[in-house]
Amino acid sequence: MNSVNAADSGQAQASVLLAHEGGLHARPAVTLTKLAKTFNARILLASDAAGPWIDAKSVVKVMAMKTRRGAQLHMQAAGADAAKAVTALVKLIEDDFVGGPP
Repeated sequence: MNSVNAADSGQAQASVLLAHEGGLHARPAVTLTKLAKTFNARILLASDAAGPWIDAKSVVKVMAMKTRRGAQLHMQAAGADAAKAVTALVKLIEDDFVGGPP
């Protein structure tokens, strides 16, 4: 499992391997953004650690990343529930987008 780096300042970050067969296409993008929207934290995603960073709560922006299988997906969050948000998103990706929000 990938570790989540969290600071007491309400910030967290992690990287996770995207192993889903079709990459981050429509269905997993919708699942990811639905889960991201359940948190108050501001959550950003990037397919490169240097960016560009996009809003994880925007399905259009997440799909536009066109992240393919085997890519490293980077995330960072800021807010009171940042660590919980990043942990939940990492778990969702590691579980191949099974068990996300309804």
